[in-house]
Amino acid sequence: MGYLGGFMVTLRQRGEKNRVTTQYSGGRVFRRNKKRAVKMDEKLEKPERLHGRHVLNRYEDGMEKCIGCELCAAVCPAKCIHVRGADNDPMKPTSPGERFGWIYEINYLRCIHCDLCVEACPTEAITETKLFEFSFTNRQDAIYTKSELLVDNSGKPQQLAWEDWREGEDLNTSGWMRATAASGDANFTGVVSWSGELGYGIRPAEDKSE
Repeated sequence: MGYLGGFMVTLRQRGEKNRVTTQYSGGRVFRRNKKRAVKMDEKLEKPERLHGRHVLNRYEDGMEKCIGCELCAAVCPAKCIHVRGADNDPMKPTSPGERFGWIYEINYLRCIHCDLCVEACPTEAITETKLFEFSFTNRQDAIYTKSELLVDNSGKPQQLAWEDWREGEDLNTSGWMRATAASGDANFTGVVSWSGELGYGIRPAEDKSE
């Protein structure tokens, strides 16, 4: 094609009909021309099942859902998840059962948000929020630890300094769950495996007719 052909492709994309991005500039000033400056700091509404940054959920009684089975780390194609399980203290258990997630780390320099970790999780411990606008000033911040991923005492995702949270983005953190999740199928209503989440209660079943 050559250099001139490449420039022509670029120029053709500058028309209004071919615009592939909106005029969102992350709070910076968007300039249409030298005289007029408009501040564009709004986000488009996100789909319910958007794959955003992960959270580790708790049961309604506050106990952690992660049992340290390491299935999410095993299925991850980018090898960005590091999990190590440990035995629960019988007198003061962290999660139901024998084990809990002692170490849980996600390296977002590698994560491709494929959602296979959510599909693999047997307890619906790891899900994804609607947040995907987060930037890091160093590599260490890009490695989220368990303390950063785990929801707070009200069941809401923790909002870190480098994340651009807006109103409503901390809702529906389980909007994307396992395809075979009991919480996503009305046939499992009332069954023991139908469990709620701290801060959100029981997730309504999906309408399969759509």
